[in-house]
Amino acid sequence: MNNFTIPLLPFTQDIETKSVLKKLALAHKALAELNGVSETMPNEVIILNTLSLQEAKDSSAIENIITTHDELYSSDSITQQFASPAAKEVYNYATALKEGFLVVKEKELLTCNQIIHIQATLEQTNAGFRKLPGTALKNEQTGETVYTPPQSYDEIVALMSNLEKFINDNTLTDLDALVKMAIIHHQFETIHPFYDGNGRTGRIINILYLVKENLLNLPILYLSRYINQHKAEYYTLLQQTRTTQQWEPWIMFMLEAIEQTAIQTSAMVRGIKELMMQYKQKIRSELPKIYSQDLINNLFKHPYTKIEFLIADLQVTRQTASKYLEQLIKAKLVTKHKINKEHYYINDALFNYLYNAPQVLKFK
Repeated sequence: MNNFTIPLLPFTQDIETKSVLKKLALAHKALAELNGVSETMPNEVIILNTLSLQEAKDSSAIENIITTHDELYSSDSITQQFASPAAKEVYNYATALKEGFLVVKEKELLTCNQIIHIQATLEQTNAGFRKLPGTALKNEQTGETVYTPPQSYDEIVALMSNLEKFINDNTLTDLDALVKMAIIHHQFETIHPFYDGNGRTGRIINILYLVKENLLNLPILYLSRYINQHKAEYYTLLQQTRTTQQWEPWIMFMLEAIEQTAIQTSAMVRGIKELMMQYKQKIRSELPKIYSQDLINNLFKHPYTKIEFLIADLQVTRQTASKYLEQLIKAKLVTKHKINKEHYYINDALFNYLYNAPQVLKFK
């Protein structure tokens, strides 16, 4: 496998088989439904915050960076107070994803410089592309070398430049964008351009490419959960495709991931929206004096809120924010928790829903 030569893009072989074309129709239908559902949310920041954190958690878990929902939601990225090192890594991922989304939406490009910035945000380093030889991908159980990526810095730069052109120049091929995404992901992981963070960077690239192609309105495709659930097959197909250059099994796997993930994420968004409506009705009927859409949005931006968040979002005094939260506690809409010196007010219905997603739960 050390003699494997990474082919330049685009490929000359026909990749869109009859099976792939059938699967493409289903994947596109599921993506279109997800976009439609996400557009019905009153405030896109709500699902952007909650689902990017979910994606970050699952993507990090693939790399054995394990954290809990409790650690995530008791961490505060604004003050940079994290419950654990793993929680900080997950927040770095969510930050890289959201920053990348804003740049791609503005520039409609996904460049090598942006990819380097994404990895730097993830890893909190400015090492850039690998310059030193010695990187090898090994089997976690046996320690055996499975694949040796390019070792030369010049080769890495050349291959990434070729990939950048393939990502951004749609005149190079008439392949469907979802097939291109599958190829882009495989090519990036095969180049393995960084010392660390290649897997997570590659999964962010997947989402941002779909945004660039206007197939995803928000970066909320929950792809890492599917990959984590099928981790062995994912890594087997990555290597098998390098060895055989038979692309159909890999592309079918990625299209299935897109379809199933889009269906699950649509259900999650509907569930969050349903919980918001239930909170809205309860606050309107039981606490009409404090009701506002800004308050509802505040309670669903994260599974927790703080006095400072209410002050900023509702433009009220600290005393008023404190009174609002006490009334929400009495109505059993939030519960109060003290972590270190900070008080957090947890939206337990949302917390439990995200913890159990994609199962749809009802607020009681």
